[in-house]
Amino acid sequence: MAAVTLKDIKKSYGDTHVIKGVDLDIQSGEFLVLVGPSGCGKSTLLRMIAGLEEISAGDMHIGETRVNEVAPRDRGVAMVFQSYALYPHMTVRENMGFGLMIRKEPQSKIDELVNDAARMLDIEEYLERLPKQLSGGQRQRVAIGRAIVRQPDVFLFDEPLSNLDAALRTQMRVELKKLHQRLDATMIYVTHDQVEAMTLADRIAVVNLGEIQQCGSPTELFERPVNRFVAGFIGSPSMNFLSPENEHVSGANADAHEVGIRPQHLEMTDEHTGEDAVTITGKLEVIEPMGWEAHLHLDVAGQTMVAHARTEELDGAKPGDSMTFYAASENVHYFDKSGVAQR
Repeated sequence: MAAVTLKDIKKSYGDTHVIKGVDLDIQSGEFLVLVGPSGCGKSTLLRMIAGLEEISAGDMHIGETRVNEVAPRDRGVAMVFQSYALYPHMTVRENMGFGLMIRKEPQSKIDELVNDAARMLDIEEYLERLPKQLSGGQRQRVAIGRAIVRQPDVFLFDEPLSNLDAALRTQMRVELKKLHQRLDATMIYVTHDQVEAMTLADRIAVVNLGEIQQCGSPTELFERPVNRFVAGFIGSPSMNFLSPENEHVSGANADAHEVGIRPQHLEMTDEHTGEDAVTITGKLEVIEPMGWEAHLHLDVAGQTMVAHARTEELDGAKPGDSMTFYAASENVHYFDKSGVAQR
């Protein structure tokens, strides 16, 4: 495993600037997730680390080595793509060992590494099967196993779970977390799914328009977003944004341009929120039952708000009802006109 350091990294295609000066220090053994909307530049950053995209400006180090001009095969990285990219005519064993065979490793070593990886990923019984005989989740395990046997310094993942159904994505998230704990390896993972980012990462780098908006632990980004973009992108359902001048919002800082409150921090009682709580009243439009809780969509004088509530708290609530919620002051975020957090 190795640290990865990006210093003022830029990428341009002619006059189009895709990556606009990224600084990032990824520690050895860290699981770092690059997250952001489609087209934000996160996959381009990953491909630059892999050596699949040239660096227009800046310096990149893997370990102690500056790798700007180093070929992909010599960087000590292994990449797992969104598509499994398995050879259809080769067995699972042959697919996993193919890279080692090209490097002319002894067959005994190839067999040992493939068998170890297969045990780790619980795919030993599939080693003699062809890819077409496997499920999507099993194929993705093979692709990950192919990366493991290379014993890289850094693992790179480019949206590896996006082709799987919801249940398999959840299962594979757990497997990837276990894999990182077993290998203690440096892993850099790209996704547009903030749930994947929150559940997998030691740290998350939120990318937008070719720049890193904020980098920190999942808890830090959830509780202390530095701007409106991060606040709205991290968290599900996303943060509510309301004007402090809204006639149905009281107790908010009137000097702010916008008030941000997460649905999870809205209470139907002021019992635990304190005297300086923000109070919001809205008309219930939609109830989304989620089992023991529900998501409530409300119209707050023309602005939309989502709140959480326990099912037993609703007590026959129906669309059209007026409802009041409270948020403790420590859970209220304020943003200025440029979207920068004011606390």
